[in-house]
Amino acid sequence: MENLRFEEACNRIVHQNVERAGIGTLAEKTIHAVLKNYYAPDISHHEKKLAGFVADAYTGKEIFEIQTRNFNALRRKLEAFLPLCDVNIVYPVAHTKYLRYIDPHTGEVTPPRKSPKRGSPYAVFPELYRIKNYLNDEHLHIRVVLLDVEEYRFLDGWSKNKRKGASKNDSLPLGLYGEFLIDHPEDYAKLIPSGLPEQFTTKDFKKAAHVSQPLANVALNILNYVGAASRVGKKGNFYLYERG
Repeated sequence: MENLRFEEACNRIVHQNVERAGIGTLAEKTIHAVLKNYYAPDISHHEKKLAGFVADAYTGKEIFEIQTRNFNALRRKLEAFLPLCDVNIVYPVAHTKYLRYIDPHTGEVTPPRKSPKRGSPYAVFPELYRIKNYLNDEHLHIRVVLLDVEEYRFLDGWSKNKRKGASKNDSLPLGLYGEFLIDHPEDYAKLIPSGLPEQFTTKDFKKAAHVSQPLANVALNILNYVGAASRVGKKGNFYLYERG
C-alpha cells in the first residue's frame, strides 16, 4: 500500500516537472514535493498558514514538515506548532544513490553510476542534535524515509573530469525502500544496534552500527538525552553506556 501511494506521488510530481520545466528548474526540489504529496495527497492541505508560520502540510489534525537538511530552521516553527497538534518531521535519506552528471553547456546527461555508500536511519542524528530540546515532546514525530534516488550534478567541479566538487542540481526518487518512525522517546532504543555488550562505548557503537566515530558520538549524545541509553562511567578516554 505504501509503495503504491509513493509511486502515485512520484507520478504526480516527477513526470509533470520533467515535462513542464525540466529537472531542478522549479523552486521546490523534487523529493520535497514528492514527500509532501505522499504524506498529504490532498493539495488543499499544502502550504497552510498556522501560528504565524507556513506549514508544508496541515491536515487539520497534524502537521508535516519535509526537511532535507538544516533542522536549525525548524526550531521557531516547532516552538509555535507543538503546543497546537502533532508535528511530523519527514527526513529523506538516500538508501541507494545513482549519480548522473549534466554538462552545463550541452545539457548532455551521463549514464547512472551507483554510489558505493548506503544510507541508514543513523544519518538523522546530526540533524536531531539541532532540535535536541524538543525531542522528548509527545507531539513530535520523526519519520526517516529511506529512498532509492538518482542524483543529478553539474559538471562544474574543480577536478580534471569536473566531478569532484560538482554542484548538486536535484534528486529524483526511484522508489521507497523503507521508513523508520520515532513516535515516542522509547522508539529511539531501536537505533541501538544489537550485538553490543552490556556496557559499551562510542567506539563499540561505531563498529556495531557501521558509522563514523563523529556520528557515533552524536548518536549516543542524543540516545543518552532521550533516555534510550544511560552514561554509567568511563573506560579510558571513552564514556561507558548501557541501554536505557
